[in-house]
Amino acid sequence: MNILIIGYVWPEPNSSAAGSRMMQLITAMRAQDWQVTFASPAQLSDHMADLSEHNVTCQAIELNNESFDQYITELNPDIVIFDRFMMEEQFGWRVEKFCPTAVRVLNTEDLHSLREARQKAIKKGEPFELSESKQLAQHLHSDLAIREIAAIFRSDLTLIISPVEVELLIEHFQMPKQQLMYLPFMLEPLSKEEIGQLPSFKEREHFITIGNFRHAPNWDIVLQLKQHVWPLIRKQLPKAEIHIYGAYPPPKATQLHNEKQGFHIKGWAEDAKTVIKNTRILLAPIRFGAGIKGKFSDAMECGTPNITTSIGAEGMLEIKGTRLDTATESLNWNGEVIPLIEMMNNPATFANAAVKAYQDESMYHQYQQNGFKILSQQYDKTYWQEQLIARLTSQCETLTDARKNNFFGLMLRHHSMKSTQYMAQWIEAKNKP
Repeated sequence: MNILIIGYVWPEPNSSAAGSRMMQLITAMRAQDWQVTFASPAQLSDHMADLSEHNVTCQAIELNNESFDQYITELNPDIVIFDRFMMEEQFGWRVEKFCPTAVRVLNTEDLHSLREARQKAIKKGEPFELSESKQLAQHLHSDLAIREIAAIFRSDLTLIISPVEVELLIEHFQMPKQQLMYLPFMLEPLSKEEIGQLPSFKEREHFITIGNFRHAPNWDIVLQLKQHVWPLIRKQLPKAEIHIYGAYPPPKATQLHNEKQGFHIKGWAEDAKTVIKNTRILLAPIRFGAGIKGKFSDAMECGTPNITTSIGAEGMLEIKGTRLDTATESLNWNGEVIPLIEMMNNPATFANAAVKAYQDESMYHQYQQNGFKILSQQYDKTYWQEQLIARLTSQCETLTDARKNNFFGLMLRHHSMKSTQYMAQWIEAKNKP
């Protein structure tokens, strides 16, 4: 197989869950000895992965430039993966025109429109959960959602990281199930030796939160901690500290650093798991977001319990639509999940749960075991790699029939895609000397 990945950004696995997710996809395809090329119009970054170490070819491409047409014609990939729907909008019509037999796969990372809808609802004081069906149309039917859902319909296959979002697409947006693949994190299982080498309860100290500062939900976490949660924890644990890690901290974040308050802005962590595993509790009072959160899977691998909200844990406990469809035993969180509304109305609930988990060693061990169980049952690397490769192979073999059955995709490529094509060609012509 010859694979082309068109990335919105170059992957940064040490900076974001999206970067880790992309490297997991690349690793799965390289394990089959498939040829992989990663192309992006984004600027190179300081924290990007060295893809040459994985025998992946890198290619800089330009937006709204016919040079891409010749490039993809010569490359002639079997599969093109668009990383985020904006890349499908920009390059999908070119791929269809100049490489029509290539399978077009959309990797969403998360549903951007869901994350945006929740953020806007929070600003209006109207937070909503997906269980509140009456609120869905009110919050979700945005211009961004129209663009994102259209890109999913146009694609031959879309990779969805959360089972909650799979259900939302099928039940609310009437997306055909056969065009979606639930594909969570693909993680190496922890051995007994690795678990035994983790720092003990008494060897750990302080609290931590971690996340790329350019990601709006992560910045909001920092503000919630600073303004509402941390002062309440500090009153009960006056010697405790919180260490806040994340790539690209802006001045407004570093200015929050205050050693007297035990509030430490640490910035980028070269190895996230090293700092997480030496900390006792991870805090994440998430008010809005989508997908599933890499900070939690990292914390589970490090044996570090966490306190979060119902939005934070969403998609990581649900078993519907996953390999656990037939499971009879429910999963428990590796920490405490505070309902979003309760956390917002009474931050002390969140703070008290954090303090209790910090002090209770027996509870800490139970939370650890819960996390190890979630990892082994939900995110087994071998299982999900096999599922991904089988699905991509099958998609190539059944492409003609699948496209005939995707009427909405045909319709959207005939009409909606033409407008973006002509706009791109107009910009291209305008930019020529």
